[in-house]
Amino acid sequence: MAEYQDEDLQKFLKKVDEITNLIQDMNSDDPEVQQKAVLETERHLQLLEGDLEEEEDACRIAMDKTLISPPQAPKENEDGINPEAFLASMEKDAKERAKRRMENKVLADALRVKGNEAFSKGDYNLAIQHYSEGLEKMKDMKVLYTNRAQAYSKLGDYQKVLADCDWALKCDEAYTKAYFHMGKAHLALKNYREARECYEKILEINPKLQTQVKEYLMQVNLQEKVDLQEKEAHEILALGKNTAVTTKNLLETLSRPDQAPLFYAGGMEILTEMMKQCTERTLFRTHSGFSIINDNEVLRRCLLAEKKDAVEETVCVSVLKLWQAVCYENEENQRFLVMHPDRAGLLLSFLTSPVLAIRQQSLTLILQLAQTENGRSLIISHLDLTQLLEALLLFLEFSDKKANTAMGLLTDLFLEERFQAWFQASLPDVLPMLTGVLKRDPMLTSTSAFCQCVSMMGNLSAKPAARRHMWAYEKFPDACLGLLVTCEEDLFRDIIYTLLGLVMNLCLQVPFVSEAWAMEVSRKCLSLLNSQDGGILTRAAGVLSRTLPSSLKIVQEALKAGIVKKMIKFLKTGGQSASRYAMKILAVCTNSFHEAREEIMKLDRKFSVLVKVLNSKDEIVVGNAALCLGNCMEVPSAASCLLKTDLVPILLRLTASDTQRPSVQLNAGIALGKLCTAEPRFAIQLKEHHGIEILNSVMKYINNS
Repeated sequence: MAEYQDEDLQKFLKKVDEITNLIQDMNSDDPEVQQKAVLETERHLQLLEGDLEEEEDACRIAMDKTLISPPQAPKENEDGINPEAFLASMEKDAKERAKRRMENKVLADALRVKGNEAFSKGDYNLAIQHYSEGLEKMKDMKVLYTNRAQAYSKLGDYQKVLADCDWALKCDEAYTKAYFHMGKAHLALKNYREARECYEKILEINPKLQTQVKEYLMQVNLQEKVDLQEKEAHEILALGKNTAVTTKNLLETLSRPDQAPLFYAGGMEILTEMMKQCTERTLFRTHSGFSIINDNEVLRRCLLAEKKDAVEETVCVSVLKLWQAVCYENEENQRFLVMHPDRAGLLLSFLTSPVLAIRQQSLTLILQLAQTENGRSLIISHLDLTQLLEALLLFLEFSDKKANTAMGLLTDLFLEERFQAWFQASLPDVLPMLTGVLKRDPMLTSTSAFCQCVSMMGNLSAKPAARRHMWAYEKFPDACLGLLVTCEEDLFRDIIYTLLGLVMNLCLQVPFVSEAWAMEVSRKCLSLLNSQDGGILTRAAGVLSRTLPSSLKIVQEALKAGIVKKMIKFLKTGGQSASRYAMKILAVCTNSFHEAREEIMKLDRKFSVLVKVLNSKDEIVVGNAALCLGNCMEVPSAASCLLKTDLVPILLRLTASDTQRPSVQLNAGIALGKLCTAEPRFAIQLKEHHGIEILNSVMKYINNS
């Protein structure tokens, strides 16, 4: 017994030593040692109850193996301490600590909220005070450290930002928010290597943040590049290199006030010629080139004049050409240009200027910016995109390359996720502009530019939310219909082809807002089925496959126009999209009218086309083919024409197949049933192939149909 008591006592004394050490560390003058002790104490207290239960179980098992009679009271150790009484006291203390911790957490959360309110009002010192008070309550509350770090960052105290982020990471080493603020602080301190390491650590912890991390790293690379450029530029200037000195002197000349507008225009033209190297472009920025132009009263009057005379036009063109020169392959100059509200607004106003030269030069400048990822990001983040879109669409009034350039720029922007997100969110506001494009006379613009614009609308209409907005603005689908009806194929083949893609997507919205709209679209597409152009034929059939189900009147008109014969021809010709559209149309027609079934039998008496299609790998085509074939079995003598075919095993295979579309099994099973009903000899074949069991297995689909 003494042996087991000694073992228990040693465990107890070990715990006492651990607690004593923790208490000493908590009273340490070293904040880092103190904080580690606090965290370790909390961990011990959280686990204490479980640890004690395990130890009691271990003692009980040990004592059970020893014959003890009679039961003895626990002994005290040499210091007079009762181990069990002490452990009970510790357990009670743990519960009290847990209760106090919960109370402190409530207080810390309240202080965090107060800090956030102060931060949102711009009172960063008060925010820091609240966050600090919260940390006095909860020293391991990581969000308080990062929130305080963010407030320090606003005050430019980046060393304290780093310290707080470091503490947050001691609380949670995978806390990406801490690495983010730490990265920003290192970037502000020009510690580029450390900043990269922070952002790369974020990606290591959470690969889903790749897009954000990519942007952060781009900022680091750009800022490091700017520093190197400025250092090199000032070294060259100090050496007295001609071009550098000339750039500096020209800027000093342009800073003279109250000169004639042409004096400044001439100076800017010379300066533009000087901007051949990165050094000169950097010196333009570091010697206040942007501000010299922006703050010059004479130049401002010329730039802001609504009705410009010849001199003012010359000044505006000179400024735009200079901006092009200084921003070429210089990301920091691009940032200086676009992030300044006055310059950004001026640039957009130039895009709609009545002076063609000004419009063209401003378009060239924005196109130049859009050539890089950083430039596109600046455009999307800092320009009024609604105003930009409106200005670019106005270029469609030209029938030359200016319209192509504008639409090419819009297409490039549309590839950016953030621009797409803005476009979809702003769609109700920009739909009138897009409708205006569709109402344009295609004779008066560049066909290729017009098609690019319509194609963007088509891509957008593939998204259900965008499609709903387009239908809600009734003028938009009406404009699509108007353009489709008026365009002649011989003159506007490309426009019709692109527009059919947009209309096809609009037809995905079920039910249609207007049956009359669907009727008119169908009539135009029926006429286009006479085209010799395979692309237009396919897309016209695609539109019809979506409009026919909306109205029996449309189906009747289609039948009169000979659509069954044309779709059989489509199926014989082949092509995945064409076959899919053709089979859907035939399924709709035979589902609705007996005359469609009779016509198919007339055109393809042994149903060789439909039977062949049943072997397609496209489940949509197969499902519609089985449906169509089942419908045709209602024609007298149709089933007997198939006696010499292997249709029964084909339909059984489809009925028993493991497809992603239950409609394939359902339609094949129904076709089998109709086939055996119309011609009893098929029932014999069905039994020979154990078809009854297979049909029973798909009854659940038939019952749900």
